[in-house]
Amino acid sequence: MEKMSRVTTALGGSALTGRTMHCHLDAPANAISVCRDAAQVVVAGRSIFKIYAIEDEQFVEKLNLRVGRKPSLNLSCADVVWHQMDENLLATAATNGVVVTWNLGRPSRNKQDQLFTEHKRTVNKVCFHPTEAHVLLSGSQDGFMKCFDLRRKDSVSTFSGQSESVRDVQFSIRDYFTFASTFENGNVQLWDIRRPDRCERMFTAHNGPVFCCDWHPEDRGWLATGGRDKMVKVWDMTTHRAKEVHCVQTIASVARVKWRPECRHHLATCSMMVDHNIYVWDVRRPFVPAAMFEEHRDVTTGIAWRHPHDPSFLLSGSKDSTLCQHLFRDASQPVERANPEGLCYGLFGDLAFAAKESLVAAESGRKPYAGDRRHPIFFKRKLDPAEPFVGLASSALSVFEIEPGSGSMSWFVDTAERYALAGRPLAELCDHNAKVARELGRNQVAQTWTMLRIIYCSPGLAPATSLNHSVGKGSSCGLPLMNSFNLKDMAPGLGSETRLDRSKGDTRSDTVLLDSSATLITNEDNEETEGSDVPADYLLGDVEGEEDELYLLDPEHAHPEEPEYVLPQEAFPLRHEIVDTPPGPEHLQDKADSPHVSGSEADAASSAPMDSSFSLISVSHALYDSRLPPDFFSALVCDMLRFYAEQGDVQMAVSVLIVLGERVRKDIDEQTQEHWYTSYIDLLQRFCLWNVSNQVVKLSTSRAVSCLNQASTTLHVNCSHCKRPMSSRGWVCDRCHRCASMCAVCHHVVKGLFVWCQGCSHGGHLQHIMKWLEGSSHCPAGCGHLCEYS
Repeated sequence: MEKMSRVTTALGGSALTGRTMHCHLDAPANAISVCRDAAQVVVAGRSIFKIYAIEDEQFVEKLNLRVGRKPSLNLSCADVVWHQMDENLLATAATNGVVVTWNLGRPSRNKQDQLFTEHKRTVNKVCFHPTEAHVLLSGSQDGFMKCFDLRRKDSVSTFSGQSESVRDVQFSIRDYFTFASTFENGNVQLWDIRRPDRCERMFTAHNGPVFCCDWHPEDRGWLATGGRDKMVKVWDMTTHRAKEVHCVQTIASVARVKWRPECRHHLATCSMMVDHNIYVWDVRRPFVPAAMFEEHRDVTTGIAWRHPHDPSFLLSGSKDSTLCQHLFRDASQPVERANPEGLCYGLFGDLAFAAKESLVAAESGRKPYAGDRRHPIFFKRKLDPAEPFVGLASSALSVFEIEPGSGSMSWFVDTAERYALAGRPLAELCDHNAKVARELGRNQVAQTWTMLRIIYCSPGLAPATSLNHSVGKGSSCGLPLMNSFNLKDMAPGLGSETRLDRSKGDTRSDTVLLDSSATLITNEDNEETEGSDVPADYLLGDVEGEEDELYLLDPEHAHPEEPEYVLPQEAFPLRHEIVDTPPGPEHLQDKADSPHVSGSEADAASSAPMDSSFSLISVSHALYDSRLPPDFFSALVCDMLRFYAEQGDVQMAVSVLIVLGERVRKDIDEQTQEHWYTSYIDLLQRFCLWNVSNQVVKLSTSRAVSCLNQASTTLHVNCSHCKRPMSSRGWVCDRCHRCASMCAVCHHVVKGLFVWCQGCSHGGHLQHIMKWLEGSSHCPAGCGHLCEYS
């Protein structure tokens, strides 16, 4: 999108005017260069070589240098440069290794002047001397640099970098005889054109290829370099050794770097891949660009400031076949969109928080905490008015310290060491882990383990404490057991209720509950009795009184003054007919003597009058299945695991994942499981819990995790007799045909854990050596050495 803002710059009597604009090219551009009067720009590429005039409103094509009937590789340009002293002189670097000069003053259509064919591979860069009109320098993929005198047909000097390909060469603006060259191995070399035999200085500038360099137009010794490591570095070359004075971190490989005119600390960069934008950096603020141009839609291949004394106009060519003029005032400023808030944890658990000054201005009177060991809890750096970034963005910093001991992770270490993840039944694993969590004060985690036990374990294994069968009068809780029924509608023998009287004359109506799955009898005064596997064959009620009462049904002793007993409608239908099965008094006596019945109930049962009409309600099997299938809770368990993981307790998520196994693993995607496993293993290794970490790796079913303990575990063994390396085919040396690792105690080959003395190199099975050292400290091999084992 073209922007209508316009700038006029006065430069010694002439004026530069223009706006942000672009034009479409016939083919992608590889390089651009501007003539000395800033009125024309040359664009070169594999299929384009044209000169455009830069007018106020647009680019106008002036000359096409690709002439001739047959296409020539000499016209396939990798680089182009316009001489800054002679406006008619250009030079190009061809992809076939030819350096070509062009004379625009020739009257013919073909402006080609000279051909230099001394390079064997592609020429990456050409550069004219800034003050000498006839000196041209080239750098090639063949690792050589050549200096040409345009008045001669051959090169006058050849410089060998003794390295890989040359990516850039640049003459120094201040030193007449000096030029810099960059190489693919990360080195930068400084040369004197009078001494082609060796370089003056060489240093490693980047981790990887150095693609570009540029001398500062004002500071004599500053050299900027850019490389594949996504960095732009500024070097001070005036010192004895090259000194890095600034470093800018970009987001992609740096293909071009150009210092901005009239701005000492500004430079422009573009990338050779991924990133299509052009950035202008202030090297004093290396993490946020000062300006950004976003007009191109493909990789930017060439950038050039329009005039060496005008910082407002920047020209660029791109692989999207466009030529652009960027006006600096139209550039976007990323610093305006920068987030002024930041959050970071320190090594000791301290929290640093940066926020806008306006947000913390009201809290500027806060006092530092007493006993602060490193820095005040709150501080605000006083800004220097002379700083160039005062008006751009600034934040105030707060630092919060934790209380001593509050950041301890001892619970994590204790939990990891004490948890049981395998080797026991599921119920025992859940109970053990719940106990560990409870002892460490992690009650929510303990309750989670208990709930998992209830969900996934069979009813016979469920502890009595986890079930509640005590429901009093008026209680609304409890499991639904059977449909409501009216005692009037029951068959004879079950029509009325006779309650045993134990010196209490009050009459109470109580809710009768039948729970065929109950294995214990509870009341408000007596504790639960556990461990009984005998089903509850009798109707035993739990009421609000101080003692339990046994309800007997007698058709001859009904109380007409009492109202009808109607139970509320329940949710589950009756699954079978309740039958009358009178057990007889002797069975009741056995029940009264049972240790699982409270003493008051036994007394009541033994003092009750017995007759032939005596009967009890008996349930022969469960009225219904009181348990839901474990798969019913799978979604809930998965949500629970994700909750713990999001809360940062990846230990709980992984532990439950291992303990439950296939019960829940199939409902969680592999990528999430792998992320949990790797995070937990990383934490374990940070706390040096190597054995626990290895156990987690072994119990994991993820391929990416289970192979972690298989890497970097190669053991190279040499024969203990001939000292030659052992092959991987067996335990017998191929050279001396003797067993390599013999136990000094049992004289058999050690194929498992092998322990040896570092003093005499004798050893054997771990258990054998430990048993031997219990009675003697001398070597069991008989060498007389006093062996020591840690």
